[in-house]
Amino acid sequence: MMHGQRTSPRHEYLLQEKQRVLESPSLTEKFRALKSLTVDLSHFDPEGRTKNSQIKYTVNLEHAKSVFRFGCHNHECVRGDFDLSAVLAEAVAAHQTTVSSEMVCQGWRNRAGVDTIPCRNLLRYKLTLEYGARRA
Repeated sequence: MMHGQRTSPRHEYLLQEKQRVLESPSLTEKFRALKSLTVDLSHFDPEGRTKNSQIKYTVNLEHAKSVFRFGCHNHECVRGDFDLSAVLAEAVAAHQTTVSSEMVCQGWRNRAGVDTIPCRNLLRYKLTLEYGARRA
């Protein structure tokens, strides 16, 4: 007799998000004028005072997907992440070369706190974009 594997709300959400990312076109396909993209991400506690991590990298436009999301730094967070897809799309549409702002995680602090204790972790980001001639 086989038993179904139990999944947590966090695991189920991550699976759904992974599928959404996989089904999206690459950045090259969606944003033909985009030549390069550099991302600088800093994760902070909910008060924005303690930096938990920072990463800066140049995105591989051929392989990166246009659903441009990053997971919450809180490994117990349920249904939380930082989706920069709309931010990126707006920046490209406006031909902006730099976008900096912050985003608050809209997930829940942990499984026990679903619907009662918001995560509220903070992501400060900077996107640096370069454009080339439109590709056919």
